[in-house]
Amino acid sequence: MTASIRATAPATPKQPDMAPPPVLTQDWIDQRVFDLYDEYCHGRIDRRAFLERAALVAGGLAMAYALLPNYARAQTISFTDERIKARYVAYKSPGGTSGDMRGYLVQPSGTGPFPAVLVVHENRGLNPYIEDVARRAAVAGFLALAPDGLAPLGGYPGNDDDGRDLQAKLEQPKLRTDMLNSAKFVKAHALSTGKLGVTGFCWGGGTTNFLAATLGADMQAGAPFYGAAAATATVPQIKAPLLCHYAETDPGINAQQAEFATALKAAGVAHEMHTYPGTQHGFHNNSTPRYQEAAAKLAWDRTVAWFKKHLA
Repeated sequence: MTASIRATAPATPKQPDMAPPPVLTQDWIDQRVFDLYDEYCHGRIDRRAFLERAALVAGGLAMAYALLPNYARAQTISFTDERIKARYVAYKSPGGTSGDMRGYLVQPSGTGPFPAVLVVHENRGLNPYIEDVARRAAVAGFLALAPDGLAPLGGYPGNDDDGRDLQAKLEQPKLRTDMLNSAKFVKAHALSTGKLGVTGFCWGGGTTNFLAATLGADMQAGAPFYGAAAATATVPQIKAPLLCHYAETDPGINAQQAEFATALKAAGVAHEMHTYPGTQHGFHNNSTPRYQEAAAKLAWDRTVAWFKKHLA
């Protein structure tokens, strides 16, 4: 039936060849729309409110839609790349949301062992961007595990809106326990050297700092991206050198930076803090116009060098 309908339907007139629309960059987006997107990303307003408020800015609705992630842009390393081997793994997580976890494990080609790196997602589960970051870490020579905090609820649902809603429903202590157990799993993996680094983005950046305080000497290096600081009282427990990345325009996170730096210094924790000019929160995420290529590359190169130095 379908074939018959298609055969008798009138032909669609050929359209003139047109160049694809340009990809918007952050320079073309009003800061007010960026601020609204930050509210939306952190779950303080929903998608409808984000679009409605953005529409009040001249051209804001088009800017708002442009900011929504396009994960086709996020892939820089194919999952079939010959330099890596990637698979999903299941493991136990006592004390977590359900007692079971699932993650994306990526190893460099070869027999190993390799230094281990945990890659912690944002506040929406294991989306394609974070999976690509895990592949990037494996290409750099690390055994990378990107856990999916939404695994007990069926996993990342395929879109960020639903993922954000699901993650908001989880009990924070249990979700962080799932990340803690994920760190222990990859550190103890047969392909691991036993040296552990942790990196993460947004919620995952804050979780990186939390894990540094919780794991103590069991974590050898951390590289949080625009993450909330560890609770000041827990900073003396941190033993891992920290490389902290900050966006220039990110008032909520940046307000914590000075106190965190003071606490790290007082505790004798080796650390570096870098703020990247002209950037927004999320500048490393190449699926939206918040991405700032030069800053993202520099921050990632620094992260790889940091891990190679401290996980050797």
